[in-house]
Amino acid sequence: MLKVENINVFYGDLQVLWGVSFEVLDGEILVLVGANGAGKSTTLKTISGILKPKIGSIHFKGARLDLLPADQVISHGVVHVPEARRLFREMTVEENLVMGSLAPEAKKRRAETLAWVYELFPRMKERRKQMAGTMSGGEQQMAAIGRGLMALPKLLMFDEPSLGLAPILVEDVFNIVKKINGEGVTVLLVEQNVRQTLALCDRAYVLENGRVVLQGTGKELMADDHVKEAYLGL
Repeated sequence: MLKVENINVFYGDLQVLWGVSFEVLDGEILVLVGANGAGKSTTLKTISGILKPKIGSIHFKGARLDLLPADQVISHGVVHVPEARRLFREMTVEENLVMGSLAPEAKKRRAETLAWVYELFPRMKERRKQMAGTMSGGEQQMAAIGRGLMALPKLLMFDEPSLGLAPILVEDVFNIVKKINGEGVTVLLVEQNVRQTLALCDRAYVLENGRVVLQGTGKELMADDHVKEAYLGL
């Protein structure tokens, strides 16, 4: 579904990714694992068109994403739920959700998609007239995911969806990711909660210092000695 091939990415003169390659298969949950600064968020920003690789290519269902501006990447069905939610705090929940459906196809199907989002997140329906900035962190994360779904994603990319949430809410977020995937949306997940994400995912890649160093199924990586020592505290 998605093929990232040998991308090198820079912030100015500072290189952050070196020859990163991986694939996401249709219908799976794929996880990028790594410590802070490993290049996980940079990888998602590059796929979504916010950053451009100096070397390498990104293909999605036959389209060359790295040659497209970010708004056209979204139109192909690749949607990014960013770290720290990035909601419009002084707009209502429903206004934030509607902002996710500005592409032509998403706009045409806005009403039915909004009904689906409210079915997934009943609390968002209750809070639809509330200012987004006045909600709790967990509620804001639900709104951010809902906004992403309003864009009709074929591939939904999550950047640290559990960041800053209480443990009980973290479990809710992972259940939501699993449910969305079960409804036919392919998921690419960046997350520091390694134990839970490896238990959740179909496959994973480990990023260290901007390079892919390991790959395998979640079960295989949970049994890997390096992963156990570096990320699981075993």
